[in-house]
Amino acid sequence: MAIPALVASHAGVWIGDASGQVRGLSRGEAIARAGDSPHLLLNAPVTASRLGLGELSGLDLLELFAFLFPARFAIPTPRGLAAALGIAPPGHEGDAAFLQRAAAALLAVPGQADWAQRHGAWTSLQSLIRQRWAWAPHLARLIDKPKAPERHVFQTLPKWEEAPSRPAPRVVLLDEGEVEGELARLVGPAAETREGQRAYARAAARAFASRQEAGRPHMVLAEAGTGIGKTLGYLAPASRWAAEADGAVWVATYTKALQRQLDAETQRIWPDPQVRRAKVVVRKGRENYLCLLNLEDAVQGGFGGRAAVFARLAERWAEYSRDGDMVGGDLPGWLPPLFGRTSFAGLTDRRGECIYAACPHYRSCFIERATRASAGADLVIANHALVMINAARGRAEGAGLNRLVFDEGHHLFDAADATFAVALTGREAVELKNWLLGPERAAGRGRRRGLAARLADCISYDDEAALAVEAVAEAARALPNDAWLARVAGDTGDTAIERLLAAVRAQVLARAPADEADSGYGLETEVAEVSPRLVEAAADAAAALQKLARPMAQLDGRLALLLDDPPDWLDGGARARVEGARAGLQLRAGLITAWTALLARLGGPADVDFIDWLEIVRADGRLLDVGIQRRWLDPMRPFAGAVLEGAHGVLVTSATLRSRPDALADDWRDADARTGAVHLPGPALHFAAASPFDYAAQAQVLIVTDVRPRDVAALAHAYRALIEAAGGGTLGLFTAIARLRAVHARLADPLARAGLPLYAQHVDPIDTATLVDIFRAEPGASLLGTDALRDGVDVPGDSLRQVIMEGVPWPRRTVLHAARRLAGGGNAFDDRVTMGRLAQAFGRLIRRADDRGHFVLLGPAVPSRLLGAFPPGVPIERVTLDEAVTLVRAGVKAGKALPDVPSLGPQ
Repeated sequence: MAIPALVASHAGVWIGDASGQVRGLSRGEAIARAGDSPHLLLNAPVTASRLGLGELSGLDLLELFAFLFPARFAIPTPRGLAAALGIAPPGHEGDAAFLQRAAAALLAVPGQADWAQRHGAWTSLQSLIRQRWAWAPHLARLIDKPKAPERHVFQTLPKWEEAPSRPAPRVVLLDEGEVEGELARLVGPAAETREGQRAYARAAARAFASRQEAGRPHMVLAEAGTGIGKTLGYLAPASRWAAEADGAVWVATYTKALQRQLDAETQRIWPDPQVRRAKVVVRKGRENYLCLLNLEDAVQGGFGGRAAVFARLAERWAEYSRDGDMVGGDLPGWLPPLFGRTSFAGLTDRRGECIYAACPHYRSCFIERATRASAGADLVIANHALVMINAARGRAEGAGLNRLVFDEGHHLFDAADATFAVALTGREAVELKNWLLGPERAAGRGRRRGLAARLADCISYDDEAALAVEAVAEAARALPNDAWLARVAGDTGDTAIERLLAAVRAQVLARAPADEADSGYGLETEVAEVSPRLVEAAADAAAALQKLARPMAQLDGRLALLLDDPPDWLDGGARARVEGARAGLQLRAGLITAWTALLARLGGPADVDFIDWLEIVRADGRLLDVGIQRRWLDPMRPFAGAVLEGAHGVLVTSATLRSRPDALADDWRDADARTGAVHLPGPALHFAAASPFDYAAQAQVLIVTDVRPRDVAALAHAYRALIEAAGGGTLGLFTAIARLRAVHARLADPLARAGLPLYAQHVDPIDTATLVDIFRAEPGASLLGTDALRDGVDVPGDSLRQVIMEGVPWPRRTVLHAARRLAGGGNAFDDRVTMGRLAQAFGRLIRRADDRGHFVLLGPAVPSRLLGAFPPGVPIERVTLDEAVTLVRAGVKAGKALPDVPSLGPQ
């Protein structure tokens, strides 16, 4: 293809000219050439980052791929693109001519008779031509106008239909033999019999029995070591129960990666795609899905520039998407970053602005379709937070949330902590005001005009409702305006809530150490002995919130009467709109009640059930938010009341439910506390199955004693030496983003020149899931990250043969941590948290029976009591960095056997 191509990496920069000749050039020359004429690129943001630019325009092959193959994923690297297109991979890292070959292969797609995504391409291209998309002129010559007009995406999407309520599940008792038979069918006849997995399935089946007493579910805590096969172990009884009882099982995970994995595993149960589509539904929060009304706004002029191009590509994707999930679904994770995150956010429902039946796309809505599909499904794959929110609000679809599986159960405490938290912050208050009045900068844009506009036709027939809406609007002016941050930063405010936030900021700064007040990082202080100014501001803010709550309650009452005795004009659409408004009012009334209780704490006694603190959120010196935070001391109390007590059976499972794998068989006290089992009237059933892996032969823990974790130069040197010794294949875990970035800056170039690509979370402009995909697929690659990569990452095989942690992952010292530490036993509490994190990090290393590798912990001060976090029998050695490098190199060279070293073991 006669278009020059540009490749930039940490190892250098190369250009392929129009004739296909490739040569290296300096970054300065590459920047100048790229500015003179458009070049073929692969992932423009990454290329710009390698060149040290803020942005770079050109002919991005990923954009072309997304247009030609909507709802299809490709790993966004040269090798990944080659695999997706079925062409020869690049000959070397700087093979810029490969981009030209890939472009030719992509541009040949429209000429193929079997191009499955042809429909809609011509119509979409006409819009992209008007947006001056870089690829449009090249495609215009290749895509012919169809003989018949193409249907718009809003016409092609399937419509959901109302269905009768699902009856309560039948009472069935699962037979152990049937469960084992179903498990055997799922694993296949060629699989070896694993007694641990069979025992696990039998234990999991206990969670599907019908309860005998209200508020007393069958609760099973099942710890299954890596390699047991717990996913199929609980899917076997879950699918049997769903089929026999005609009920739905909700399986909740903490990470989107496990949701994808679960969805894929269900193919074993229902191989037929059409049957599976009816039986399995993936559910997430509303903010994950494409909003069709937002999409319509965007393509009709709401977006401009590059954002408008993304909107058109999203429009094309929507026609082929399975479920409209933009986060972790079939929209490639690398696509939104090509255009900026604001474009993505503008297409999802993030502001609670849904108008339900008043929306012209209501019957095609992805969110509504998923909600209704889950009512008739056998298996609903959701996340912890959604299950908790649905249960707390009484919004369990269909037969209800009465059979629950919480996978990644070690995160259940954290999920409940966030779900049942209360935050009175500037951002939260602005969001409330926007829902009531509409965003100030979106005046006149349909549904965004606020509550009055959404209910205009209904309240026009009810004077009392109209007066209540006016009173709500007047009282809502006490909430912050859009420019509240600037005023609060200036220690002032135009409204009662803004003055409260200014007083909060002043209190936090007054207590901050001198070296932290101007650091540019976030600050916090506990709510105790607060200033008279803050107490007075809190009283004024509480009065303003109560003034707002009264007309909201009045309006809710009038709307309830409207539904109880509907007039002739209240058709189905208006009813749905009123019901949606009532649900929103009740949700926000609950929020105001929680805020008012929190404000009462500022001038009154402490509530022993809660932990309250004042907070300033800053990043890189910029003020982002100010407010008051409240968490339950034990969030499993509201979790037990909202979720567990209403269920018949609950299975909580993980490889690390207990903080240490060598715990005594009957030592489940910490697991019972962190899953809510202690708040039930009867005991939970406990089950544990050790991993079948031979950790003594497969893994080795190295504690490097001569590297100081906070010495960036020493850390960088250690990471480089260990990555080179392993030949890549390394997952590096950090406890601080700043150190991750500093180490990456020192390592990326030299490792790349050695043929060992290095990727990094919080550095590379690539979403985390895609980074993991690249790491899994690229030979010799290494990946640096933080908490998100410590668990939930499944990279079996040779791609991951070494895990490095930059120090002991102690809990961060916060007001919240200090209170829970005091209640949880002091140092023993810290040890449990830290050991859980170490166990999860180690769990990334050995995922299959043939995996081998090293777990390296950098830092001289690793207490022996923490070593119980590692599996019994794994060799543990305290060594110098040079000795560690020798051991890693020898282990990689041996391939199938690690050096025989003595184990320190837990002491």
